Amino acid sequence: MPQLPSIDPRVRIGHVHLKVSDLERSLKFYRDILGFNVTQRIGNSAAFISAGGYHHHIGLNTWESRGGSPPPPGTTGLFHLAILYPERPLLADALRRLVTAGIPLEGASDHGVSEALYLRDPDDNGVELYWDKPESLWPRAADGSIAMHTHPLDLQNLLSTLNK
Repeated sequence: MPQLPSIDPRVRIGHVHLKVSDLERSLKFYRDILGFNVTQRIGNSAAFISAGGYHHHIGLNTWESRGGSPPPPGTTGLFHLAILYPERPLLADALRRLVTAGIPLEGASDHGVSEALYLRDPDDNGVELYWDKPESLWPRAADGSIAMHTHPLDLQNLLSTLNK
């Protein structure tokens, strides 16, 4: 098969649609804790949520999953959805919301190119909340390629950006 050209760099992931077992429980997490807005609701079976008035960034539905359980370990499926914050203080605000709600983190990492918080939603879906550092700060190898790494993220330092 001939090598096809790369995809256009303007292509983006538009939204993710999650099967959930309890719509109200998921809305309490994504709307009430993380702060997304509901843009449309279909009774008790689906809701579409977004930031900034977009039609939807995340769809939540119980069409095939009402009362269901998460997939067992060792199966394929979604590893996590990643929510990109435009600046570090907004990621700090997300951390404050999680702490206030008593939502535990599974991890918090500085990847050199980004800082990320890792957690689980009420249906055990992996969620990454992150912000990208300016490209000028990205670590580079001697050949100029990106040299991502994983170091612990200082959560107190992240929260301190809220006081500035």
